[in-house]
Amino acid sequence: MTISIGGHTELTDGLNPDLPEEMELQAKRLESMLPVLMARLFRLDPDHPLAEMPLAQLRICVYLQAGPQSMSTISEEFKTSVSAVTQMADRLERGGFVERVVGSDDRRQKILRLTEYGAQVMRSRREMRVGRLLETLQKLSPEMRTTLIEAIEAFREAAADVNPVERQGYVVPQP
Repeated sequence: MTISIGGHTELTDGLNPDLPEEMELQAKRLESMLPVLMARLFRLDPDHPLAEMPLAQLRICVYLQAGPQSMSTISEEFKTSVSAVTQMADRLERGGFVERVVGSDDRRQKILRLTEYGAQVMRSRREMRVGRLLETLQKLSPEMRTTLIEAIEAFREAAADVNPVERQGYVVPQP
């Protein structure tokens, strides 16, 4: 049986008769592996300043890595109300991660930006993630690393065609 959610066909049980059984088994295997892989590589140490931060607040900090943004822009980007963004900004400001500044063109506009501390914490998060990836990649041959990167890039491109997602606060940091 299949159901449609947001224009996408979802399997609820049984095989999609149009696809080989092997492909569905591979999809199920990937679905079970990816969360474990992400948790092993990217879970923060318990003493990291971001370890207990709610995901919505962390996403705002990730988004602000690209530069300061108005509260209304953040609201639009995350498809949430300005009041919800204001509440998250209040918590992030109390934690020392962000600060509000007055807009240069419109003094009524509130701009949110990472503080130096917030930027430093976000850099440390990325360094930790890259470090874990380096440790893991060292266990693979150069050929396997190249193949892995090429396969993940192809997989990312294929996923974009299957389920195009707006940015919604996702920032791809540049090396």
